[in-house]
Amino acid sequence: AVVGTSSKFGATIIPRVAALLQVSPVTDIVQILAKDTFIRPMYAGNALAKVQTKEGFQVLSIRPTSFEKAPLQDTTVTVETIEVAEFTDSVWVGESVQQSDRPDLGSAAVVVSGGRGMQSGENFGLLEQLADKLGGGAVGASRAAVDAGMVPNDMQVGQTGKVVAPDLYLAVGISGAIQHLSGMRDSKTIVAINKDPDAPIFQVADYGLAQDLFEAVPELTEKL
Repeated sequence: AVVGTSSKFGATIIPRVAALLQVSPVTDIVQILAKDTFIRPMYAGNALAKVQTKEGFQVLSIRPTSFEKAPLQDTTVTVETIEVAEFTDSVWVGESVQQSDRPDLGSAAVVVSGGRGMQSGENFGLLEQLADKLGGGAVGASRAAVDAGMVPNDMQVGQTGKVVAPDLYLAVGISGAIQHLSGMRDSKTIVAINKDPDAPIFQVADYGLAQDLFEAVPELTEKL
C-alpha cells in the first residue's frame, strides 16, 4: 500500500500515484475498520461514508488529527534507492517556506483562530497575545479572513485549509460556516467569542461568549 496524509501535499501526490497504478484511492480516512474497510467524511463532514476497497494494491490518505499519536519505538527499516528516468516536462525551481516560532497548526495543542470579525490583519496581534498566554498556541484564520487579505493562506483552517483537532480551539469573530466547521469540529474543547448570539459557531462550541471580541479578548488575555 501507498499511504499519505490528508494535506495539500498529499492531495497533490496521492491521486497521481493512484492514476499511475490504475487503482481507485481512498482519501481522507478518519477510521480504519479492517484492512480493506475505512470511514471517510463527505459533504464537509456532515456525513460519514463506509468505504470498502477491492483493489489488490491500496492507495490511501489518512487524516492525522483523527488518530492518536503512536509512541516512538526503536525500529529498523530498509531504505532502498530507486533509479528513475530523468523527468524533463517541468523543472524544479525551488520553494519558499514561511518560518514561524509558533507550533504547526496541524499539531498544536492550542489553536486561536480569527475570522472576518477581526476586521484587519493588524488585529490578529490580539490573538497572538492570547495564544502566548495560553502557552504559545498556534494562530489560525477562517477562509473569510484569508480571502479578505488579512492573513496568509497557510493560516487557513477549514475544508480548503488545514484540518486541526487541538485540545483547545478558540474561534474569535468566526461565524461558523460549514466549510470552517469541517476543519475544526474534532477539537477536544471549542470556545467561541462572537457578538452575534445566533452565529452557527455556538452550535458546536462547548463554551460560548456573545460579546464584542475587541472587549472580550483583551480582558481574557489580561486575566490569564
